Amino acid sequence: MEAGGGGGYGRRRWGWWQEVLPLWRVLLAASMMIAAVPARARLYQAGTDPVWVLEAATVRKVLRGSPSAWLVQFYSSACGHCVAFAPTWKALAGDVREWEPAIRIGVLDCGDEVNYETCKDYGVQYYPTFRYFRAFAKDFTTGENHHAGSDREVQTVRQTMIDFLQNHSRETKPPACPPLEPIMPEEMLSLFNKGFQHYTAVIFESADSYVGREVILDMSQYENIVVKRVLDSNTAFLKKLSITSVPSSYLIYPNGSHGLINILKPLRSFFSSYLKSLPGVGRKPPPTPIRQNQEENQDIKEWKDFDKSKLYMADLESGLHYLLRIELATHKTLEGAKLKTFKDVVTLFAKLFPGQQPVMKLLETLQVWLLSLPLDKIPYDAILDLLNNKMRISGLFLPSRIQWVGCQGSRAELRGYPCSFWKLFHMLTVQAAVRPQVLLNTGFEGNPQVVVQVLRKYIRDFFGCRACSQHFEEMAEESLKDVNTLDEAVLWLWEKHNVVNARLAGGLNEDPKFPKLQWPTPDICPLCHEKRNGLHAWNEAQVLQFLKRHYSSDNILYTYTEEGSKEEGDENSHKKNVRKNEEWIPNLERQLDPESHVLDILLAKDQNKPLAKEEMKPAVSFLGIGFSNVDMSLCIVLYIASSFFLMIMYFFFRMRSKRRKMWHPRPYV
Repeated sequence: MEAGGGGGYGRRRWGWWQEVLPLWRVLLAASMMIAAVPARARLYQAGTDPVWVLEAATVRKVLRGSPSAWLVQFYSSACGHCVAFAPTWKALAGDVREWEPAIRIGVLDCGDEVNYETCKDYGVQYYPTFRYFRAFAKDFTTGENHHAGSDREVQTVRQTMIDFLQNHSRETKPPACPPLEPIMPEEMLSLFNKGFQHYTAVIFESADSYVGREVILDMSQYENIVVKRVLDSNTAFLKKLSITSVPSSYLIYPNGSHGLINILKPLRSFFSSYLKSLPGVGRKPPPTPIRQNQEENQDIKEWKDFDKSKLYMADLESGLHYLLRIELATHKTLEGAKLKTFKDVVTLFAKLFPGQQPVMKLLETLQVWLLSLPLDKIPYDAILDLLNNKMRISGLFLPSRIQWVGCQGSRAELRGYPCSFWKLFHMLTVQAAVRPQVLLNTGFEGNPQVVVQVLRKYIRDFFGCRACSQHFEEMAEESLKDVNTLDEAVLWLWEKHNVVNARLAGGLNEDPKFPKLQWPTPDICPLCHEKRNGLHAWNEAQVLQFLKRHYSSDNILYTYTEEGSKEEGDENSHKKNVRKNEEWIPNLERQLDPESHVLDILLAKDQNKPLAKEEMKPAVSFLGIGFSNVDMSLCIVLYIASSFFLMIMYFFFRMRSKRRKMWHPRPYV
């Protein structure tokens, strides 16, 4: 084994941790993940919209071995671009509904916690993501990316679907897909001499035209008619049939007569409509359909009254939960620049977020763990284990239920996480401006752009909405260099938020009950508005004061949080629960092992902090003595630590004995 080499050391330590982690889980009975599911967004309604609404429990079964090809949009209900694109996607699905036996259009909401693990399996990180799945796939596949994105027109996506169908091999081609290849002129002439009981329509078109193939698919579910296509390469043949322009359609009737079809416009819709109206042409009896589960109406929920001049911890905690457990969890591993971005984000939240004690303890534990690991690549599942408190560390948790209050929308798919995301980073810019001392010894001190720079990197590396990420990067590239103070950073983010509001105002993802206005509105901050030369202007000094008041820890209400009802009667509850970060971050030198999650159990003891009442309740009775969960955890930790210590001492003295034998050989007798 080679000596030295930080990479080898890191790999050995990580290998050791992978072997030890299952032991911790077994010994500590680590199943604690709470899978509270938020109300599902209703961008697409099963049984109402012409799309297949897929779910995590059935998506693999539906796609594997399917006799149809699939085009699936993986979207997030928290992505405003996805909300705006939903009508286009529904229009596409309705436009190609006749093609369904050959290729189906589906959607899967990765913003729903029930589905995000499945989306991670499919390698989906950004939204919307479009994947094609071939028919009769025997094994699991993540699909194929084709150039069918939210910036494409319906016609372009239709053409890409046709290309995908034609790329199937003969063995895997969907049975319901009719032949899309052109026939030769000689083959068409032979049709004149054959007696058929059905109509035969022939579309003449250029090689780059998709009209013929679209009409073939449009008519694939109709009986008493067959559609073919012929290319216009043989001009003599076209002249013989009196065809002067393409696309044109030639019709052979069941009685053997034939002739050109006179259609007002040579468009797909005109050809298809004409052929469907022919006598005796009708839709084929449908095969036994694959029934979709009718969704329950989960949008009907109790409205939560709120004060728009206040912040709600429920919104902030829900946004933090979504960011850490859903959006970031789509990345299986973090390494390089992305790992650095994640560490910076966690450090900012651990230092600046004015959260409740359990949440802050979690953030600080995560920060210490990340900074202590000598690894350049971390599987996100290991981070999720800590976030979900698989170690059952006392007093450490982040609520896992979505509870929008100030960020609730009139429909489930509106506002929510994007609203909370803005609030979280507005909060961080303000906290950095009013409490810059907490950033000492983090590497961030003296950097007035620190929060907005980390925000920029997070949006670039992790934010699910790719269009939103591109717009934000353009704004940052243009003006972020002009930010020279922490106060200017507060105003910069406020200004850019209003730019985004102006761009999205009147769009499909705007909540009609909460229109995207320039904020703060006059009713909340009248001094922020003034007139100059008869025109509206912002008083930025007043805006800055307002932002510092609005995003201060004193302006947070704990209504609707899990502990909110207990805290409302206590005027000082906020001061008790919001802790000064510098008093709670443990000294890294005291960590016995940087990869150990359970050492923070001892943290409360080191800080002389009383245990919660729940922790003092007897959890196990042994010899008539009550033991709390913390007592049992400490016993197990000490037992394992003692075992490791004894093993280390054993190997130490054994090696020492071998060395003595080498240094002092026995004399020969």
